[in-house]
Amino acid sequence: MVGAAIIALFSAAVITLILPAAVRRMIDNGFGADDPALVNSYFVVLIGVVCALSLASSIRYFLVMWIGERVVAEIRSDVFAHMTRLSPAFYDSAKSGEILSRLTADTTQIKAAFGASASLAMRNLIMFAGAAVMMVVTSPRLSVIVLAAIPVILVPILGFGRQVRKRSRFAQDTLADASAYAGEMLGSVRTLQAFTHERRSSDRYGSAVETAFQAARKAIMARAALTGFALFVIGASIVAVLWIGASDVFAGRITGGELSQFLLYSILAAGSLAALSEVWGELSQAAGAAGRLSELLEIRPEISAPANPVRLPATSRAEIVFDRVSFAYQNSRNMPVVRDLSLNVTPGETVAVVGPSGAGKSTLFSLLMRYYDPNEGVIRLNGVELTKLDPEELRRNIALVPQDTAIFGATIAENIAYGRPEATRAEIIAAAQAALAAPFIDTMSEGYDTLVGERGITLSGGQRQRIAIARAVLKGAPVLLLDEATSALDAESESLVQQALDRLMEGRTTLVIAHRLATVLKADRIVVMDAGRIVEAGTHAELTAASGLYAKLARLQFNAEREDETA
Repeated sequence: MVGAAIIALFSAAVITLILPAAVRRMIDNGFGADDPALVNSYFVVLIGVVCALSLASSIRYFLVMWIGERVVAEIRSDVFAHMTRLSPAFYDSAKSGEILSRLTADTTQIKAAFGASASLAMRNLIMFAGAAVMMVVTSPRLSVIVLAAIPVILVPILGFGRQVRKRSRFAQDTLADASAYAGEMLGSVRTLQAFTHERRSSDRYGSAVETAFQAARKAIMARAALTGFALFVIGASIVAVLWIGASDVFAGRITGGELSQFLLYSILAAGSLAALSEVWGELSQAAGAAGRLSELLEIRPEISAPANPVRLPATSRAEIVFDRVSFAYQNSRNMPVVRDLSLNVTPGETVAVVGPSGAGKSTLFSLLMRYYDPNEGVIRLNGVELTKLDPEELRRNIALVPQDTAIFGATIAENIAYGRPEATRAEIIAAAQAALAAPFIDTMSEGYDTLVGERGITLSGGQRQRIAIARAVLKGAPVLLLDEATSALDAESESLVQQALDRLMEGRTTLVIAHRLATVLKADRIVVMDAGRIVEAGTHAELTAASGLYAKLARLQFNAEREDETA
């Protein structure tokens, strides 16, 4: 495709350069000989040249635009694939709206550069070079006047290009920030309206957009000034050429046809140079967009597979070991969230992790999923250190049911199949039945093909949780992580979800995080965390009798629940 586009590009340029020579011959031979038949034959030839030019230009446009679309599609795919592999630590501070802006607006800018702008740049470069050569061939004396204007134009083009690139980059950065803010606000529109922040949010977004507009306006002003300057210099040189050329015709130094040929070539050269000044501004904008995308592609994931990953033993059972693990997040290196923690979870055992907020419970899950690596100590799954595993293989062996379930704007069947995309329809239905989700799915208008809206807005909390459980059932991983899976549910929904969880936990190594202690009474072992350390461990009865932190939490919680029941 690239080769064919270049051939079409050269063909269109060469055919265009033929036109002035044909006009010269028509004037000198046809008009000079006062032969209408000869003039008519030249017009027939010109029509043929125009037809060939139209065909070559059409082919060039199609091929070049196809290449532009193909390049941008590849860039978008590569950037998105790269972003999905970056560690969660990157997203702790990055704004998803800004990333989406780079993925859409910036790639669109590059598409324009690879498509129309690049094509015009190459075409005009060829046209300018060809026209310049033909001007020298036609009249070396007149060529000096036109070609002398070139340095006067090129120097400002390079200088203005840097300004355009800088200002365009600032405009793109500002617009990306505005897009990030808009995405965040629209994603929480109910909260926005509940606190009556419509005007405040609109004003803030409008201010950011206005800043981006002002930056873009300055870039456009620079391009406009450059274009006007180039056209003035070019036009002045052409007028000078026509003036001097007319004197040469009267003096007999050149013919009228030669002056016409020279004038057409000078117009082609001037037009090409003026177009290059405009294209240069567009390419400068694309360079700023490419720089922003390059920044994303240069970011390396903190968590990656080792050069020679170890394979996990083929078994349906799993043993988890935390060995003197300590960890702190990047923004609080001096405040470890997990401190010198050791924990051994045997195959098939259910271990509940409880403790006050900020004790480090959810961080254990993040470390086990290898979203982060410990600062000290090691974590093992079936005797293999997690850092020696391919993260994808590790995560294939873990099923997660989070507190805030991610439901996508797709059908119920597609949401359940997220646990195993290759699953059959029968397997999806079986998973829904095991998760006690089938009863409410069957009442919906389209059943499993019902669209649930963005973020599952049409589903209740209990329904979303049961879909998450169905995903975990379908995945069939030997390790199950339950992170506050019932904390936000009413009593009826909690009962249904808990029944589904009891089925799901059978035969699996399970870690459960829960604030509501009533949900962990059946656990084989309860681990109590405080300030990143394990301070107690045992069954509910043992911990209650020990009169430690667990007993205090249990007493406060169960007393509060009894007061609610009697109120």
